[in-house]
Amino acid sequence: MDVLLHVFVALHIIGIAALLGGFLTQMKAMGAGTARFTPAMLHGALTMLVTGLALVGLSQANDWSVNNVKIGIKLAVLVVILGLVYVKRDDEKVEKPLFAAVGGLTMVNIFIATLWV
Repeated sequence: MDVLLHVFVALHIIGIAALLGGFLTQMKAMGAGTARFTPAMLHGALTMLVTGLALVGLSQANDWSVNNVKIGIKLAVLVVILGLVYVKRDDEKVEKPLFAAVGGLTMVNIFIATLWV
Protein backbone atom coordinates (compact mmCIF):
# COMPACT_ATOMS: atom_id res chain seq x y z
CA MET A 1 0.00 0.00 0.00
CA ASP A 2 2.92 2.33 0.71
CA VAL A 3 4.26 1.88 -2.81
CA LEU A 4 0.88 2.83 -4.27
CA LEU A 5 0.75 5.91 -2.05
CA HIS A 6 4.22 6.97 -3.19
CA VAL A 7 3.24 6.47 -6.84
CA PHE A 8 0.27 8.79 -6.37
CA VAL A 9 2.46 11.36 -4.60
CA ALA A 10 4.85 11.28 -7.56
CA LEU A 11 1.97 11.68 -10.02
CA HIS A 12 0.59 14.56 -7.92
CA ILE A 13 3.97 16.31 -8.12
CA ILE A 14 4.08 15.73 -11.88
CA GLY A 15 0.64 17.36 -12.14
CA ILE A 16 1.71 20.45 -10.20
CA ALA A 17 4.87 20.62 -12.32
CA ALA A 18 2.81 20.60 -15.51
CA LEU A 19 0.47 23.30 -14.21
CA LEU A 20 3.21 25.56 -12.85
CA GLY A 21 5.53 24.83 -15.78
CA GLY A 22 2.82 25.78 -18.25
CA PHE A 23 2.31 29.03 -16.38
CA LEU A 24 6.02 29.84 -16.19
CA THR A 25 6.58 29.20 -19.89
CA GLN A 26 3.85 31.75 -20.69
CA MET A 27 5.25 34.50 -18.43
CA LYS A 28 6.93 36.34 -21.31
CA ALA A 29 3.75 36.08 -23.38
CA MET A 30 1.77 37.37 -20.39
CA GLY A 31 3.91 40.50 -20.42
CA ALA A 32 3.08 40.97 -24.09
CA GLY A 33 -0.60 40.26 -23.49
CA THR A 34 -0.67 37.10 -25.60
CA ALA A 35 -0.58 34.41 -22.90
CA ARG A 36 -2.91 31.44 -23.20
CA PHE A 37 -3.70 28.39 -21.14
CA THR A 38 -1.85 25.42 -22.57
CA PRO A 39 -3.18 21.85 -22.62
CA ALA A 40 -0.42 20.93 -20.17
CA MET A 41 -1.93 23.32 -17.62
CA LEU A 42 -5.36 21.72 -17.91
CA HIS A 43 -3.99 18.19 -17.80
CA GLY A 44 -1.75 19.06 -14.86
CA ALA A 45 -4.68 20.44 -12.88
CA LEU A 46 -6.80 17.39 -13.69
CA THR A 47 -3.93 15.11 -12.68
CA MET A 48 -3.65 16.96 -9.39
CA LEU A 49 -7.39 16.55 -8.76
CA VAL A 50 -7.48 12.81 -9.47
CA THR A 51 -4.27 11.97 -7.62
CA GLY A 52 -5.18 14.23 -4.68
CA LEU A 53 -8.50 12.44 -4.25
CA ALA A 54 -6.70 9.11 -4.49
CA LEU A 55 -4.16 10.20 -1.87
CA VAL A 56 -6.88 11.23 0.56
CA GLY A 57 -8.74 7.96 -0.02
CA LEU A 58 -5.62 5.84 0.46
CA SER A 59 -4.66 7.76 3.59
CA GLN A 60 -8.10 7.30 5.13
CA ALA A 61 -8.11 3.62 4.13
CA ASN A 62 -4.88 3.22 6.13
CA ASP A 63 -6.51 4.95 9.13
CA TRP A 64 -4.03 7.83 8.91
CA SER A 65 -5.21 11.19 10.11
CA VAL A 66 -6.09 13.62 7.33
CA ASN A 67 -6.42 17.36 7.90
CA ASN A 68 -9.80 17.82 6.26
CA VAL A 69 -9.71 21.62 6.52
CA LYS A 70 -6.39 21.76 4.67
CA ILE A 71 -7.58 19.31 2.03
CA GLY A 72 -10.84 21.23 1.63
CA ILE A 73 -9.04 24.53 1.08
CA LYS A 74 -6.61 22.94 -1.38
CA LEU A 75 -9.54 21.37 -3.23
CA ALA A 76 -11.40 24.68 -3.39
CA VAL A 77 -8.33 26.46 -4.78
CA LEU A 78 -7.80 23.69 -7.34
CA VAL A 79 -11.45 23.81 -8.43
CA VAL A 80 -11.11 27.56 -9.07
CA ILE A 81 -7.91 26.95 -11.07
CA LEU A 82 -9.58 24.16 -13.05
CA GLY A 83 -12.62 26.29 -13.74
CA LEU A 84 -10.58 29.20 -15.04
CA VAL A 85 -8.30 27.06 -17.18
CA TYR A 86 -11.15 24.93 -18.54
CA VAL A 87 -13.38 27.85 -19.49
CA LYS A 88 -10.59 29.83 -21.18
CA ARG A 89 -8.64 26.90 -22.66
CA ASP A 90 -9.64 27.63 -26.27
CA ASP A 91 -9.12 31.41 -26.16
CA GLU A 92 -6.25 32.73 -28.28
CA LYS A 93 -5.16 34.97 -25.42
CA VAL A 94 -6.11 35.33 -21.79
CA GLU A 95 -6.25 38.62 -19.90
CA LYS A 96 -3.20 39.31 -17.73
CA PRO A 97 -5.06 39.44 -14.39
CA LEU A 98 -6.82 36.15 -15.07
CA PHE A 99 -3.63 34.43 -16.15
CA ALA A 100 -1.75 35.84 -13.16
CA ALA A 101 -4.53 34.65 -10.85
CA VAL A 102 -4.05 31.07 -12.02
CA GLY A 103 -0.31 31.30 -11.38
CA GLY A 104 -0.86 32.89 -7.99
CA LEU A 105 -3.45 30.31 -6.96
CA THR A 106 -1.13 27.53 -8.07
CA MET A 107 1.60 28.89 -5.82
CA VAL A 108 -0.88 29.33 -2.97
CA ASN A 109 -1.77 25.65 -3.34
CA ILE A 110 1.91 24.69 -3.22
CA PHE A 111 2.51 26.79 -0.11
CA ILE A 112 -0.56 25.35 1.63
CA ALA A 113 0.66 21.84 0.85
CA THR A 114 4.18 22.42 2.10
CA LEU A 115 3.88 24.93 4.95
CA TRP A 116 0.61 23.91 6.62
CA VAL A 117 1.51 21.10 8.98
